[in-house]
Amino acid sequence: MNVSRRIDRRAFLVRGTALATMALSVPGAVARGLSSNPVRVKGHVMAGRKGVPGVAVTDGLQVVRTDSQGRYTLVTTSRQAFVYITVPSGYRIPVSAAGTARFHVPLGSRDDQEIDFLLEPESDTDHAFVVLADPQTQNRFEMDRFQAETAPDVRATVAALGDQPVFGVACGDIMFDDLSLYPDYEEAVRTMGVPFFQVVGNHDLDFSAAVDVASTRTFNSHFGPRYYSFDKGEVHYVVLDDVFWNNRTYFGYLDADQLVWLEADLASVEPGKTVIVFTHIPVHGMSYRRHGQAAPTAGGAVSNRDALYTLLEPFTAHIIQGHTHESEHIFEGGVHSHVLGTACGAWWSGDICYDGTPNGYGVFSVRGSDVTWYYKGTGLSRDTQMRVYEKGADPSAADEMVVNVWNWDPEWTVVWYEGGDKRGTMAQRLGTDPLSVRLHAGPDLPEWRKWVEPELTDHLFYAPVSDETSITVEVTDRFGNVYSAS
Repeated sequence: MNVSRRIDRRAFLVRGTALATMALSVPGAVARGLSSNPVRVKGHVMAGRKGVPGVAVTDGLQVVRTDSQGRYTLVTTSRQAFVYITVPSGYRIPVSAAGTARFHVPLGSRDDQEIDFLLEPESDTDHAFVVLADPQTQNRFEMDRFQAETAPDVRATVAALGDQPVFGVACGDIMFDDLSLYPDYEEAVRTMGVPFFQVVGNHDLDFSAAVDVASTRTFNSHFGPRYYSFDKGEVHYVVLDDVFWNNRTYFGYLDADQLVWLEADLASVEPGKTVIVFTHIPVHGMSYRRHGQAAPTAGGAVSNRDALYTLLEPFTAHIIQGHTHESEHIFEGGVHSHVLGTACGAWWSGDICYDGTPNGYGVFSVRGSDVTWYYKGTGLSRDTQMRVYEKGADPSAADEMVVNVWNWDPEWTVVWYEGGDKRGTMAQRLGTDPLSVRLHAGPDLPEWRKWVEPELTDHLFYAPVSDETSITVEVTDRFGNVYSAS
């Protein structure tokens, strides 16, 4: 890493810590009580009767590691909410009774505390995970759909992945403001049968909170810390909270505490290693460009994303996120960002997002340090990776057929055949998905969410076709998997 950049970054983090003390810590202290005291925490990380060495233990600011006997000591303050570990490679993810990941212990106010963590070994060099962006259930109708449609589909996908370890991630907006439904989400997690990690979304907040640090109180009570890390196989995973609440609205921002912690967390990760980060708000969603705007909205991107990019520079990094209810891949700052279609689609108004992506979730497989992925539409086969429309389905292209390839990125190819003869590569073009137009366009549609409208997308492909021959579209993803539809 360039030394001057490191100095600049450290200066930024020092300034950020000072600002955090002024702007965050004092209001946070008001939220938890003005008084605080030093707290000395010690304990063990054990697997059976043996201590596990080298395990990272944190209070959300500093990171210490267990010694050769699995012992650690951490001096923190009563203002910190949790003590927690980075679950190391080669061990199962501990779970709560609800099936959510349980790697943390609430920190009390006693001056001296003893907190132990117990681990169970497993082989996890090869593993997989599923990512549910925006389940976003607001009421019983939507929760019933999540439990009856999404959860069984995930369970079947997990079963098809075989005996390898699998975990899940709910990538924010687990709720749609009504946090009393968290137990129903936990019930669905239990039926899916794999440990689930949770990311804070903008609809997962306590909106009565005066400051950001207090806005995740209910989330914390169910799922623990709002940012943390864990290891599986050769991959280091990080969950961050990029939703900043200021008592009036939210915007995309990573507070100084997280950046200080993240630098400490990544300090012992070997350069070149694969690091996968989960956030809710895309670090730099591109919807604004499709609409001809100069910059993203405050809630549509992370304003200090360059600090995150700098911290991720030494690694092969992916960021996985949701929030926008559409699919896109973004390559910026040396990072591959995956913006996933959502479990709820267009807010449970039907079976698609407003860019035409099916309601669904991402499925990622890891072999050593190599990661592959696909998007799984709820209720659709794994091989359904596009929707083919008849000629003229887009009125602006009356002589052309259009195909929506929702998980497309620049490494994919999209070609078409007529009567068995290959005709060429289809043209990528900005437009709106014809099914989304039919289901969502206008003030009276859709019936369930009348404010949903079709969204411009760049994963539409066009070709002039004959009226007389059979047409086949063939797409090849970046991993060489071939999908076709006629």
